[in-house]
Amino acid sequence: MRHISTLFAAALVLAACQHQVTQSGADTGRAQPEAQTQTVAPAAKAPATAKQHMVAAANPLSARAGLDILHAGGSAVDAAIATQLALNVVEPQSSGIGGGGFMMHFAAASGEIDAFDGRETAPASATPDMFQNADGKRMKFFEAVPGGKSVGVPGLVHMMALAHKKHGKLPWARLFEPAIRLAETGFPVSPRLHQLISRDKLIDKFPSTSAYFKPGGSPLPVGKILINKPLAETFKKIATGGADAFYKGEIAEKIVRTIAGAAVNPGGTNRIDLAGYRSKRREPVCGAYRGHLVCGMPPPTSGGVAVIQILGILNRFDMASVLPGSVEAAHLIAEASRLAFADRNLYLADPDFIGVPVSRLIDPGYLAERAKLISPEKSLGKAEPGKVSDEASSMFAPDDVLKGLSTSHLVVVDRNGNTVSMTSSIENAFGSRLMAGGFLLNNQLTDFAFMPIRDGRMVANAPWPGKRPRSSMSPTLVFDRAGRPVLAIGSPGGSRIIGYVAQTIIAALDWGYDIQAAIDLPRIVNRNGPTELEKGTGAEELAPALKNLGHEVRIRPMTSGLHGIRIFGNRITGGADQRREGVALGD
Repeated sequence: MRHISTLFAAALVLAACQHQVTQSGADTGRAQPEAQTQTVAPAAKAPATAKQHMVAAANPLSARAGLDILHAGGSAVDAAIATQLALNVVEPQSSGIGGGGFMMHFAAASGEIDAFDGRETAPASATPDMFQNADGKRMKFFEAVPGGKSVGVPGLVHMMALAHKKHGKLPWARLFEPAIRLAETGFPVSPRLHQLISRDKLIDKFPSTSAYFKPGGSPLPVGKILINKPLAETFKKIATGGADAFYKGEIAEKIVRTIAGAAVNPGGTNRIDLAGYRSKRREPVCGAYRGHLVCGMPPPTSGGVAVIQILGILNRFDMASVLPGSVEAAHLIAEASRLAFADRNLYLADPDFIGVPVSRLIDPGYLAERAKLISPEKSLGKAEPGKVSDEASSMFAPDDVLKGLSTSHLVVVDRNGNTVSMTSSIENAFGSRLMAGGFLLNNQLTDFAFMPIRDGRMVANAPWPGKRPRSSMSPTLVFDRAGRPVLAIGSPGGSRIIGYVAQTIIAALDWGYDIQAAIDLPRIVNRNGPTELEKGTGAEELAPALKNLGHEVRIRPMTSGLHGIRIFGNRITGGADQRREGVALGD
């Protein structure tokens, strides 16, 4: 927990050490910048508007659950919890109480920023070589995913309870009511859920999971009313018994039995692992960008540090004068991302186990030196990590394996200006494919490095009992000079989350896009490898020019799931990614 004024003062003092070419355009909220010559234009859809409340989430039913809680007098945290629980019902493949998450919270009355860490932990049975075969070779990703071995001790319930204890207004049990109703009465299967079930073959390995998602051997059809009474009963137990009802007793026993009894990759999680889980309040990581303060989650997620690094490196460039959708914009963003990912892959891991040099990695002077490596005429190619200290730079080997896709993001603003940006996940779509008590269990332990030693050096993100695997989740809050929140943003998408979030912040702060237009922009991502252009958006037109600059280019679908809120005085605007089924609702 830190106060916004303290964070802003520290960030601005540091930023003064770095030459900034320009300040951004104002927060105009216009749908597109005045120059209409960008190579790729965003879709023309207006953002949702409101004056008191706003919720943006990945499913209309979940967003409505959160808005109803706000109407009942609930806080932003109350609404976020209700929204998340409803997501567990209607978007079970992406997040839920069998997984974990990260929450950023701004308290308007006090100016305090909280960073809640609900990341899963490895059980006591975990070993550094747990994802190696008998011959010492790394398992293939989809060999390791299904079954009990990949399941981390879920952290979402404990994190929500911790946040509610500090910032909740309504009773804990009240927040479960919308999700319980949805689970008991059912909801129509969406086209996205049907599609994901249809193409997933790992579900078939586990009879109980297959019976729910593929009754009679066929994927649930679009429009089928799907009821989940076991999940409703689980929710009722947690609603009345609190987080302890999840981590101890009947629910915990079901989780342990399911993990140990998995027909594929049985795991060793026990009741002591569950009973001992604790979420954490950590210090947010913040940096100055164009007169704003950008705050995100610290490690064990790499998201906050990497987003701030990308923006800090781009502080050297006049991004406001660079045309959105141009080759120059794509080149600069991709090159800054290369440098950030080079550092991410070497240094970032669970700070309770590894000394992570966070302050050095986001230091403006360090980022200014990194920015000097970017040439307007030629790509860096594969970037090398920066040298933050002799010890840290020589101790670890990089881990550049990029995993994880199934995640969800939500944002909330309540009538008092309290703001939440929260990302939650079970890692891969349908997680471990194991179900217990009506919910899917995560496969987050596959976010650890599969090879703990490389070239004789330790990998910072190697598995260990009690350790939290590195994440890329990037729930982010942005503040103006007066310390008022102006943007809350985040996305699913595995390690591409970092690029999605950074690009959206640039679109909002540098180019003046409204929140929906910023979210709708074609995605351009670089993870210190090929520059990826989103297929079917017109971004493909940039490929020849980028190749001439030395980029390896790949054109591929990129299903981001950005959900965001922008605030202009007493006007709140919300946006939801049209690549998925989300919506922004407010009044």
